Amino acid sequence: MMLQKLRKKIDSLDKKIIQLLNMRANITLDIAQIKRRQGKSIYSPEREREVLRKTAALSQGPLTANALEAIYREIMSASLSIDKVLRIAYLGPQATFTHLAALKRFGSQVEYVACNSIPEVFLEVERDNADYGVVPIENSTEGAVTHTLDMFVDSDLQICSQVVLDISHNILAKCAKNKIRRIYSNPQVFGQCNIWLQKNLPAAQILEVSSTTRAAQIAAKEKNSACIASLLAAKLYKLNIIARDVEDSPHNITRFLVIGKSEAQETKNDKTSILFSIKDRVGALYDMLMPFKKYKINLTKIESRPSKKKAWDYYFFVDLEGHHDNPKVKKALLELENKCTFLKILGSYPVGD
Repeated sequence: MMLQKLRKKIDSLDKKIIQLLNMRANITLDIAQIKRRQGKSIYSPEREREVLRKTAALSQGPLTANALEAIYREIMSASLSIDKVLRIAYLGPQATFTHLAALKRFGSQVEYVACNSIPEVFLEVERDNADYGVVPIENSTEGAVTHTLDMFVDSDLQICSQVVLDISHNILAKCAKNKIRRIYSNPQVFGQCNIWLQKNLPAAQILEVSSTTRAAQIAAKEKNSACIASLLAAKLYKLNIIARDVEDSPHNITRFLVIGKSEAQETKNDKTSILFSIKDRVGALYDMLMPFKKYKINLTKIESRPSKKKAWDYYFFVDLEGHHDNPKVKKALLELENKCTFLKILGSYPVGD
């Protein structure tokens, strides 16, 4: 009897939740129409971050902040798809970590477009075949993804959001562990799992392929073969999980960028990415960084890449704390621009994760 009463309470609450969700969706439609008239993007990273922050603060349990974020991610994903189905290009194929990052940011109710390369992701967005793109930018173990850095030199696309993903690597196969003779994955993944592989499968042949998904496809068909891939890949290709979390570092994190044609508004907890080049002279880079010290702006990353246009000519990629509309950041960037030969603001976006 008590069980039936509790279930009736849940049914009553579900009815109210559905009514409220539909009311919320109608308001979202009104907002979308206003944004369209103003020429603004429907997707607002800064508003998304604000909603997730507020819901976490309002909750008194027992639902955790992570559980609420997952629920609201799908609510916002469904809201985005009511007015116009967003198309999100990502470095594919399906079940890669970039795909997982895209799902984490946009949810399951948008349309996803798998691309074969990072340049193809940029091209899909530039040609308006996709509203946004998701690309990897750096891994805590292996460092920067240079293909992504190089694309920003000539592209006019903006960074409008970031996704930080805890990377978990798993040994997947259709055979038993002692039967594994070959292991497939992409080069970066092998670099992140080297110690585990040497200790647990030292005799297995290491074979590099283009992606973890391609590795899973091969392991699903080839006898005595395994792959290192995501748990989603195990589910999609019906592979057994031989070992979980085989990455060497327990803090294996990859950062991904969401790229598009619009920029995010200031949230007071932002990051700005810039690109600049300098004249080849002694102390040049030191001089470029002085404005940031002067205005007490923290730099979180600096990476150099050859320009490929002239020998010993380099571009520098810098991540700094603050939005480019912040007065101190504005002053620092203006002083930097007066010192360097080329400066490009790649985007300001919520720190988020």
